Amino acid sequence: MPLTERTVTSPKKFIIGTGLLANMADYVSAFGDNALIITDEFILDRVATQATPALEAAGIHAKVEKFQYECTDTEINRIGELAKAQQANVVVGIGGGKTLDTAKAVAYYNKLAVVLYPTIASTDAPCTALSVIYKDNGEFDRYLFLPQNPDAVIADTDILAAAPARFFAAGVGDALATYFEARACYASDGINLVLKKPSRTGLGLAKLCYELLCENVAAAMDAVNNKICTPALEQTIEATIYLSGVGAEAGGLAAAHAVNNGMSAVPDLHHVQHGEKVTFGLLTQLVLENAPKEEIDEVIRIIKTVGLPLTLEDMGLTSFVEAEWRTVASIACAEGDTMGNMPKEVSEADVYNAMIAANAMAQRYKAEG
Repeated sequence: MPLTERTVTSPKKFIIGTGLLANMADYVSAFGDNALIITDEFILDRVATQATPALEAAGIHAKVEKFQYECTDTEINRIGELAKAQQANVVVGIGGGKTLDTAKAVAYYNKLAVVLYPTIASTDAPCTALSVIYKDNGEFDRYLFLPQNPDAVIADTDILAAAPARFFAAGVGDALATYFEARACYASDGINLVLKKPSRTGLGLAKLCYELLCENVAAAMDAVNNKICTPALEQTIEATIYLSGVGAEAGGLAAAHAVNNGMSAVPDLHHVQHGEKVTFGLLTQLVLENAPKEEIDEVIRIIKTVGLPLTLEDMGLTSFVEAEWRTVASIACAEGDTMGNMPKEVSEADVYNAMIAANAMAQRYKAEG
């Protein structure tokens, strides 16, 4: 039976503002009264002094557990046992993507509600119905597709504005690709991230994501560089965490993320942020589409404004080894990856040529200052 359903999926609640960690009871109370809080080490003391006293005062029992650095089956099972022993009815995740993915997985396996507090705006992972699971040795294991999105995602701008600017910029890079990939997926009537057809609403959310970046990104970087909160920062976080996640999930991905996946084959780039690689993937996609110059000009402006790496050399590539990049193209074009959502059929040779052209284009724009 052919796939015909179109979807829009989203967290039940997305809340953005300042001082939201201390108001955790307001967001947890709708889902439970016995919370297991999984948190990154750096914010542990702040959670203990700001969040847990407010929870207890509101009649919500809470225990805090430090996340052990990697989203593995071992860690998911360890925390799941703690949740059972505590008889928790809600899981709260506070931290980066791996912490939040672990919280989502623990909640799923134990049939509990989950509330997430991202501490960096580096990806749109908090809003998605997906956890990335790793092996105990740190290698990628599998994607865990979840039946629903998180119950609530709370974006505390005080926390997010204090994170390093590089992480914020990486989030902008990931979000920057959202509209262009959704546009391609919609044009090809491809498959979105919940394995359904893309919806017009998903495309609209993806376009709004891009519009908010275009309008606010320069002023948002002023705020991040000074670790302060402003309306421009709030709107950019709305784009990078919410609209990018929901837009990608409902609208679908295309060449930019497929190239990002392929770049895992290049040892020089293992330290590079996800959003930084997606940015180069987007430039490659724009070359494949022969996109209008004014569109490329605006994308490059945003990349330069937030200080993202523009060329492969900027990312840390010391030498271009043809065999490595042929492998990148091969992985990017693998069956089942999102390259298949491009409106025209794309070959490995097309992708290889487009990556070289994208880097040359980036070097040209960089030379222009």
